[in-house]
Amino acid sequence: MRKVGIFNSIHVKFVLIYVLLILLALQIIGLYFSRGLETTLKNNFTNSIKDRISLVEFSVREEMLKERPSDDPSLETSLRTVLSGFSSDDIIEIRVIDSKYRILATSLFDHQKTMIGQKSTDDMVKRAVVSETSPLPVILYNKEKRERVQKSTHPIMNGNEVIGALYVESNIEKVFQQIDQINRILAGGAAVSLTITIIIGIFIAQTFTRPISDMRRQAQAMAKGNYSRKVRVYGNDEMGQLAIAFNHLTNQLLESQSTTEAERRKLASVLENMTDGVISTDRKGRVSLINDSALGMLRMTSDLVLNRPINNILGIEKEYSFEDLIEMRESIPLDFSTEDEPSILRATFSVTQRETGFVNGLIIVLHDNTEQEKIEMERREFVSNVSHELRTPLTTMRSYLEALAEGAWRNEDIAPAFLNVTQTETERMIRLVNDLLKLSRMDSNEYELDTEWVDFNTFFNSIIDRFEFSKSQEVSFRRIVPPVDLFVEIDTDKLTQVIDNIISNALKYSPDGGIVRFNVAVLEDSIRVSISDEGLGIPAANVNRIFDRFFRSDKARSRAMGGTGLGLAIAKEMISAHGGKIWAHSVEGEGTSIFFTLPYEQHDDGEWDV
Repeated sequence: MRKVGIFNSIHVKFVLIYVLLILLALQIIGLYFSRGLETTLKNNFTNSIKDRISLVEFSVREEMLKERPSDDPSLETSLRTVLSGFSSDDIIEIRVIDSKYRILATSLFDHQKTMIGQKSTDDMVKRAVVSETSPLPVILYNKEKRERVQKSTHPIMNGNEVIGALYVESNIEKVFQQIDQINRILAGGAAVSLTITIIIGIFIAQTFTRPISDMRRQAQAMAKGNYSRKVRVYGNDEMGQLAIAFNHLTNQLLESQSTTEAERRKLASVLENMTDGVISTDRKGRVSLINDSALGMLRMTSDLVLNRPINNILGIEKEYSFEDLIEMRESIPLDFSTEDEPSILRATFSVTQRETGFVNGLIIVLHDNTEQEKIEMERREFVSNVSHELRTPLTTMRSYLEALAEGAWRNEDIAPAFLNVTQTETERMIRLVNDLLKLSRMDSNEYELDTEWVDFNTFFNSIIDRFEFSKSQEVSFRRIVPPVDLFVEIDTDKLTQVIDNIISNALKYSPDGGIVRFNVAVLEDSIRVSISDEGLGIPAANVNRIFDRFFRSDKARSRAMGGTGLGLAIAKEMISAHGGKIWAHSVEGEGTSIFFTLPYEQHDDGEWDV
C-alpha cells in the first residue's frame, strides 16, 4: 500500500484544522479586544482633555467678558496666564480665538509673536463658531515628531451667544503606545496559547489517529492473509467501539476464509479425484478451469487449454457456437479416437448464472464412453459370432437331413455318412454351447475353484505325456522343467483344461517335423509356464486379440480344424481366477508361444508347504 503523504495524513489535517480554529478564535477575540480597547482609551483621553478644557473655557470666558478698553493689552496677558496654568504633558497647545476668528492667545511661547492677532484658517474653528457645538476630534500624524496629535475645538459660550473658541492640540501618541504594548502582550499570549494548543492538538489527534493507524496496519496485514493480528482497543468511546467491530470483522473474515479454503480444497479434491472430466468457462466461453481427468481425456496439457474457446477445445467449432452450447439441453458425443487408441466421450453442458439471469459461463462434464462403446461393439460382435457359429452347423445339418428325408436314408452307402456328419455338427454345437455356458458362469462368478496342493512338475509332465503318447503327427516335444518339487494350490480339472487347450492349439498349427517346447521357470513370487510351437505364427496386430472371444487369426483354417474360438478366452478367465496372468508372443512364420503364471511361494528352508 502506498505511504500516506504528510499533508494527506488525518493526523496533520486534524492538528491544522484544530490550530486554525483556535487561531481564528484568537484573531477574532484579539481584534474585538483591540478595537474595544482602542476606542475606550481614545474616549477616555478625549473626555480627560474635554474635562480640563471645560475649566479653561470657564476661565477664558471670564477674562473675555471683563470690560477693557479696546487697546488694553491686559487681555492677552490674562489669557496667557490662564493658559499657562493648564499646561500638561498631554496638551501640546491651546489657542484662544474670538468670534471673528482672530487668535487672542496661545499656550506655546514660540507661537505668540507669529500667531497672536492673526486670523485662524482652521475649518474646525469655523465649524465650532458657526455651529455652536464641538466638532469631533481629529487625529493627525506629525511626520516631523513621528507622533499622533489630536485636534479639537470647543466653542466659548456666553449664554446663547458664541464669543469665541478654544483650539486644542493634544498628544495622543501615548494612548497608541499603550495600545501597541497591549497588542504585543496579546500577541505573545496568543503565541503561547497557540503553542500549547498545537501540543494539545497533537495529543488529541493521536487519540483519534492511533486506532485508525492500527486499523490501517491490520487491513494491510489482512490483505497479505494474516488474520491473527488484532487492533488495540484504547477506550469505550466511538473509536473503541469501531476497533471492537473491526476485530470482530477480522474474526468473521478468518472464519469465512477458513470455510472458503476448506470448501475450495474439498472442491479441488473432488475435481481431481473425479473419473469424469470437468471443464468450467467464463461468460465469453473461454476455459477457466479443467481437472486432470478432462486433460487426460482430451490428451492435452493445461497451458494448451486455459483461456481458449471451449468449442475449439472440444473440436465442435464448426457445428456449435458458444451461444448454441448455452442452449444445449442434451449431451453430445465426441470422437477423439486415433489409429492406435479409441476414445469416445460424451459431453453434458450446464449453464452457471446469477439470480438476475446473467450467464457466468458453462460447466462441461466429460464422460468416457470408450469402454461402453467397446463393450457394445464386443456384444454385437459376440452375437454375430455366436449366430455365425451356430448357423454353419445348423445349415449343414439341415442340408443333410433334407437329403435323408428325400430318400437318401435308403441308400446304404450315403446314409451312414450323412448321419455321421449330422452327429459331428451336433457335437460341435454342444461343445460351443458348453463353452458359452462356462464363460457365462465365469463372467457372473457362479463357479468356485476346487483347489488342492500339487507338485506342478508332476502334474504338468503327466499332461504332456498324455499328448505325447496319443499324438498322430510327426511333432517332437522338448521339456525344460526344474528338477525340484514345485507345490502350487490349483484346481487340477480347470488347469488341465487350460493346458489341454494350449497344447491342442500348438499341435494343430505345428507342421510335420516341428517341435513343441515346454518350459517351467521359477520367478520371485510365481512360476511361469510357456508352451511354444513352430507353426505359422500370428500377425503382430492380432497377438493381443487371440484371447478375445471368437477371435481367429485364420478363420478358415480354424473352423476346418473344429475350433470354437473360445478356448483361449476360457483359458484367460481360468488363469485369472487362479491369480495368474496369461499372454502370447508370436513371430509370423516362426511360431507362437503362450505364457501363463501361477502364484508360488518358496520358504526359506527350501521345503514346500503342502
